Amino acid sequence: MVLPAQNNTNSPYTRYGYGELADRSFGAGRAMGGVGYGLRSNKQINPMNPASYTSMDSLTFIFDFGVAGQLSRFNDGVHNERRLNGNIEYIALQFPVHRRIAVSAGLLPYSYVGYNYGSEKVEEVGYTEQFSGTGGLNEAYAGVSIDIWKKRLSAGANIGYLFGRMDHNQTLLITTGGNNITYRLKELEVKDIKLDFGLQYTHPFSARESFTLGVAYSPKKNLNTTSYDIFTDASGALTEGDTTRNQAFDIPHSVGLGISYVKQNKLTLAADFSYENWGQARFFDKSDEFKNRIRVAAGGEFIPDYQNRIFFSRIRYRAGIHYSNSYLRINNSGYNEYGASIGLGLPLVDNRSYLNIAFEYVKIKPETKLLIDQQHFRFTINYTFNERWFFKFKVD
Repeated sequence: MVLPAQNNTNSPYTRYGYGELADRSFGAGRAMGGVGYGLRSNKQINPMNPASYTSMDSLTFIFDFGVAGQLSRFNDGVHNERRLNGNIEYIALQFPVHRRIAVSAGLLPYSYVGYNYGSEKVEEVGYTEQFSGTGGLNEAYAGVSIDIWKKRLSAGANIGYLFGRMDHNQTLLITTGGNNITYRLKELEVKDIKLDFGLQYTHPFSARESFTLGVAYSPKKNLNTTSYDIFTDASGALTEGDTTRNQAFDIPHSVGLGISYVKQNKLTLAADFSYENWGQARFFDKSDEFKNRIRVAAGGEFIPDYQNRIFFSRIRYRAGIHYSNSYLRINNSGYNEYGASIGLGLPLVDNRSYLNIAFEYVKIKPETKLLIDQQHFRFTINYTFNERWFFKFKVD
């Protein structure tokens, strides 16, 4: 199964680098600002920190499936445009293999590419340019977590297969002296292994209250890639082509820190900080295409009355905020991202499975007026199936 990432965005910024980096948080974390490094829950899968998998009990199986939609608004100072996108986002499962060991596997996006825009110039030589792109990178992962010490200290690791293709098309129509059309296709294909490591320590204050500190780390990776750069004329004849397999493409060292406070079945508060060393990453052999990226997020979840028969008392109410800067360097500039989210966790059947709904507003504010201002209204729904598949019934 391949996630068709090109349908999840329509941003001109995805013409650069690996495109728009995906949010790796699931369910509750998405509505809480995208937090996850310090979250431990027996009702949610959390691939942001593989150490979290041991938070589940030894009798549970979890299946998680998510879809997303996005209404975007673009403003270049003169024109306004709206676009609607949406698609399947991720699929994952998690289950125990021992009372102290749990595993998880899934398929999730790493980045999105999707844009379609043009420009026109009429002087001595008039021409029209059209740019479009599709694709992105996906990650199929398998992870394991081990409870090292009494449900307080857990360690975990994910091994992922990063794969995907990004297509960038450019059409040039010269209108002076007759129509002369040239097409250019620039394609990047990635197939490689990616590693993530995590650690979480939980300190209980009482039988119902606890504090968790989490850290996650992903090492730098020189990706196995193949790039194509092909020019054709109006007849479709190849005028120039180049296939390269030895150029350097990197994803960077990244580290994430997170904390959370939990009052069982009542309140969760969490905050995250992450740093990605994109400034040292190479792209088409160049090391000046990116800049270092930080992201901070905070959020919370509140349950009015977990055991009340009234449905609205058992709903999980969530909210969060986040900030990050762009990893892209566009004409020696970039943009900052500000976001706020709210969401609901709707309990199903026996209060174990949930339908999670999140609404998010994201403002993309460029550092210079030459870049495009963007606003995104995102809507995500995920179904978390949480069942006691390994429970053994006693027969009298």
